[in-house]
Amino acid sequence: MASNTLTKALVGILTAATLGLGTLAGATAAVAAPAPQAPARTIGIRAVDNLGLNTAEAQSVQCYVRDAGYDPGAIDGQLGTNSWKAWQRFLNDQGYNAGTVDGTVGPNTIRALQRFLNDIGYDTGGIDGVAGPKTKAAWKAFADLGWC
Repeated sequence: MASNTLTKALVGILTAATLGLGTLAGATAAVAAPAPQAPARTIGIRAVDNLGLNTAEAQSVQCYVRDAGYDPGAIDGQLGTNSWKAWQRFLNDQGYNAGTVDGTVGPNTIRALQRFLNDIGYDTGGIDGVAGPKTKAAWKAFADLGWC
């Protein structure tokens, strides 16, 4: 009888252990491999947009717009909101129509910059509001004049 009781106890313990392991394995699998999710697509405004300029070149265009009477903030080589607001004011005042002065480098700002660069002799590849390779090359050539 003791043998029978011992057998029942062992079977009960093994059953409980097996069920526990199965539950743990299921929980581990659920935690380790969550259902795949579609990647979130966010479009945000970049804090700094140098349009391909390095820090020294960006400082140069900050100096240019500062010397033209528009405050870009710190001459730090980071064309952030204040720098682009200064450029937008400058471009608007010069008749290039950068649109709303918001510090965002959108199509209106790019078109105005392209008009400005074309007018002073740089080839931007057209006025399309896209900062493509020719626009970035023209912007870089302008910056390389060393305005600081």
